[in-house]
Amino acid sequence: MSAATASAPQPVKLSLPLVYQQKLFEELRNEDELVILARGLGLIRLATNLLHSYDAAGNNLIVIVGAEDRENAWIGEALAEHAAISMTPKARGLTVVNTDFTSVSQREKMYAAGGIFSITSRILVVDLLTNLIIPESITGMILLHADRCVATSLEAFILRIYRQKNKAGFLKAFSDNPDPFTIGFSPLATMMRNLFLRKASLWPRFHMHVAQALEGKKKAEVIELEVPMTDAMKEIQTAIMECVEVSIHELKKGNTGLEMDDWNLDSALLKNFDVMVRRQLDPNWHRVSWKTKQIVGDLTVLRGMLQSIVSLDAVSFLQQLDTIHAAHSPPPGSTRQTQSPWLFLDAAQTIFDTAKKRVYSSNQKAGPDSNIDSLRPVLEEQPKWALLAEVLGEIDRDLYFEPAVRDDSNGTILIMCSDTNTCRQLRDYLQTMHVRPRTEKRIEEFHDPEGDKPSGAFMMRRKLRNYLRWKGEFAHVSATLFSENQKALSGAVDPRLAQSKSRAPANKRRRVRGGGNAGAAPGRLENGSIGQFFEKPSEVAELMAEIQITEEEAKQKDDVIADPLEDMDDYYQMYEMQDLVVIHAYEGDQDEHVLEEVKPKYIIMYEPDASFIRRVEVYRSSHNDRNVRVYFLYYGGSVEEQRYLSTVRREKDAFTRLIKERASMSLVMTTDAQGVEDPQEAFLRTVNTRIAGGGRLAATAEPPRVVVDVREFRSSLPSLLHGRSMVVVPCMLTVGDYILSPEICVERKSISDLISSFKDGRLYSQAESMFQHYKSPMLLIEFDQNKSFTLEPFADLSGSMASVSAANAGANDLQSKIVLLTLAFPKLRIIWSSSPYETAEIFERLKTKSPEPDPIAAVRAGLDNDTLAEEQAFNTEPREMLAVVPGVTPKNISNLTLATESIKEVANMTTEELAPLVGKEAARKMHGFFNKDLIDES
Repeated sequence: MSAATASAPQPVKLSLPLVYQQKLFEELRNEDELVILARGLGLIRLATNLLHSYDAAGNNLIVIVGAEDRENAWIGEALAEHAAISMTPKARGLTVVNTDFTSVSQREKMYAAGGIFSITSRILVVDLLTNLIIPESITGMILLHADRCVATSLEAFILRIYRQKNKAGFLKAFSDNPDPFTIGFSPLATMMRNLFLRKASLWPRFHMHVAQALEGKKKAEVIELEVPMTDAMKEIQTAIMECVEVSIHELKKGNTGLEMDDWNLDSALLKNFDVMVRRQLDPNWHRVSWKTKQIVGDLTVLRGMLQSIVSLDAVSFLQQLDTIHAAHSPPPGSTRQTQSPWLFLDAAQTIFDTAKKRVYSSNQKAGPDSNIDSLRPVLEEQPKWALLAEVLGEIDRDLYFEPAVRDDSNGTILIMCSDTNTCRQLRDYLQTMHVRPRTEKRIEEFHDPEGDKPSGAFMMRRKLRNYLRWKGEFAHVSATLFSENQKALSGAVDPRLAQSKSRAPANKRRRVRGGGNAGAAPGRLENGSIGQFFEKPSEVAELMAEIQITEEEAKQKDDVIADPLEDMDDYYQMYEMQDLVVIHAYEGDQDEHVLEEVKPKYIIMYEPDASFIRRVEVYRSSHNDRNVRVYFLYYGGSVEEQRYLSTVRREKDAFTRLIKERASMSLVMTTDAQGVEDPQEAFLRTVNTRIAGGGRLAATAEPPRVVVDVREFRSSLPSLLHGRSMVVVPCMLTVGDYILSPEICVERKSISDLISSFKDGRLYSQAESMFQHYKSPMLLIEFDQNKSFTLEPFADLSGSMASVSAANAGANDLQSKIVLLTLAFPKLRIIWSSSPYETAEIFERLKTKSPEPDPIAAVRAGLDNDTLAEEQAFNTEPREMLAVVPGVTPKNISNLTLATESIKEVANMTTEELAPLVGKEAARKMHGFFNKDLIDES
């Protein structure tokens, strides 16, 4: 009896207390299906329980495909915990097979012993093709992140091999991302064909069983707090949205032939908007204008600023704007057409001016120096900070005046943020919100009515000091680069431009005040774009004096950077769980683990996240003895709120479309349930059109074979070759990537790999190796199927940026290098392929009338001849230089290259040292050649 049917799963549901979880578990035990679960409803927990049911049975070989590193850690820990609770001696836990398992024999022994294995896709596909893991012995496969299983993926390749050879093993696929299943024509049916599954199980949040489980009596207490944005934040957000809208309008105007119904302001708030725009422009990327390419990049920058305005503090946001402006600032001599279009808008001026006013403002002094401005700190705080402090105070008052009934919660306060930068920001605020920096004028005051109110003044003053120091260094670097560029381009700059620049120092950009320049608006350059703003040294010194370090600030400890293990009591203490405030960033499924470990009584969602809300619902509904109060903070009328609402709406719409497609989906497939072809069709595929003798067709019992280098399994081509009924033989090849016949060797290069191969000279040595061992070597240049089929967009990537000469730039571009390659190797055939699909068809044609390759001979190529192996270990240019030296012959050159490290070492050797390597006569000639000039001079 095979392992695939040896042991049936046991009904173990150790951590599935909710009804919908139990029903879904029973479905998965009984049949193979694709499970699409709403994000946050516990997908990994469900998969872990299913794995444990097979692990407890023993004598099973289960393979997990597509798991990430953190998911492997969680699954392994959960399986060990389940085994300890259920006391199942047969349970073996999880074994992760990755690049650390370099021994083939070690993997083969582990597979034979059975157990649960999480294997990386590249290792698994090679092990399946080489029968290191026998497909028939696999009890079943569990695929995570099934939404990534497209036709050209390694996961689809693995499932195809598994289903062709194993008809009894189970297959369960999981996904918590419904969006990819709704893109394209009949996407759900297409994805299920890739997965070799016939049933799809959909579980949205509005599913009847899910709603009943999460909206029962044990519902979590949620307090929704809408925070109003400051006037400055609203003004900046409106200005950024205007820049985004104008940029989208310019894109539509310049690309009228594309489908642009989704290119609007609402779609621009989504996370994948950049990907959507690039996906539509990529096929024609070489034809779109330079302005369009620039606007596409600007949209990414502007959308990042929309998130930054609500997440970063005022000082950090201003610093980010400075770096963005520096990245988009024009070089000397540029015109309006070479800059980002949004920098010319009035809204851009509003963004920079308002962001600056949030940090500091200028006051005009009275008296004789009335024309000189002084800067005073403003340091506008984020509105959520004060509300966060108020919520924490409310929690403390509730705990003091109304102690909660003792339950299983730890009493910990958990604050959830979007990223680690926000976590760091909140940590600094909470540590310093009660520190009141005072000026010398207020130190003598006995009582400050605002002294007990939480404030971020201490943190903001410290950030402003750091910002001013950074701005000074930034101004110095900018001035240096400005002057260097001015010198480098002095020969190409228009003389009129040079005259205009001589009016002001080249290394400093002035602020334009009032009517100082009638031709440009305040804060703008002569061409209309926003100018870089640098404060005067006197203003910076005065502002630094305003925010000097006070006694209270000096007493604050800095962060521990290096721990010398001294005074540990000052840094490390043991706290009770109810005294802890834990700040954590959203991490997907890992958040469920955080809730189980921390057991918080109070949860503050500093930023909204739809999936985490569901995790809290599942957590509260799963534990009767744990009370949870959730504070939900969000900026009203902000992009933050719109993104949250659009995420919920898009997920609901995606599940609605999936339900409709499943109801009308046809189950007719070209293969049966196990993915097995019709025998007659399989036989016809083996008919080889090789001409034998009189030109008749020969039917061969063995299908076409291709030897593939194991490193090529990063690409989708081996999967497509296998899909065309070719036998893919993975080997560690020294010469070539694909061996189609004893005479045909193919070196495959993607565009990026082609550029790097030309840069380091690797392609020339690879071509030499192919010509040494194969009669018909070929270079395959393969393009991406979703991008333009042309080298024009990539020509500038390989050129020399240091050269400003048009002739030099033309000599260094990609096309010229390909021409030089063909001149160096006239017999090298170059294959141009628009996609991996086209490549697979080309390979099928090339194999026509050709004998099958020998894998053993392909592996030995480059290794069977010691001389050739030694030659490949050295650079060709030094060998060629050494070969023309008198006394050096093809027979003794190998001795020289093995015994020495460089030509310099050979040149400095004496006749006695050279004689054992090349012979006495040759040693005399070589020594005389290298020392000829010295002898003549003497």
